[in-house]
Amino acid sequence: MNNTPTLENERLILSALTLENYEKLIPIASQEKLVKYSPTDIETPSSLKNYVEIALQQLAAGTSIPFIIYDKKQKVYAGSTRFMHINKINKVLHIGSTWIGREFHGTGLNTQMKKLMLDYAFQTMDFEKVEFRVDERNIASRKAVEKLGCTLEGVLRKDVYLLDGFKRNTCCYGLLREEWLNGNK
Repeated sequence: MNNTPTLENERLILSALTLENYEKLIPIASQEKLVKYSPTDIETPSSLKNYVEIALQQLAAGTSIPFIIYDKKQKVYAGSTRFMHINKINKVLHIGSTWIGREFHGTGLNTQMKKLMLDYAFQTMDFEKVEFRVDERNIASRKAVEKLGCTLEGVLRKDVYLLDGFKRNTCCYGLLREEWLNGNK
């Protein structure tokens, strides 16, 4: 049923996020306001389980591939990410729903993970464009995707309600396959 690939480099392993392994993320997900720029609640074990169930429904529909992140350097699970909004006809997908524990911020884990996912999306899945959607106020995430070579393509104004009722502006970043391959040789 689950045909999620396992992606691995020297720093991390991305494997299928499942109802059998999501509980390993409870200590990370329960960090207060870890996903403050996201419309998703993962803070309690039940909300995290619901989050995983929705991700698995999207996997079954072919629109998402959710991963659990294992940090080989620290030998612990670090968070979750996914390929989402998969559009096979137009060869475009998003990388998103990414969250890692605060103890992993600034360690290079996120950059290594994104590079692994971008290589897989462009070279193995044969997609032509990867997009990222980021809250306009989330400067750290915006800088991270810009560092990967992504271009700000526009801002969707008052686009998404967050859990606290705030309606965020969403920055839309894109990266074309040729930009990635030419920039990473």
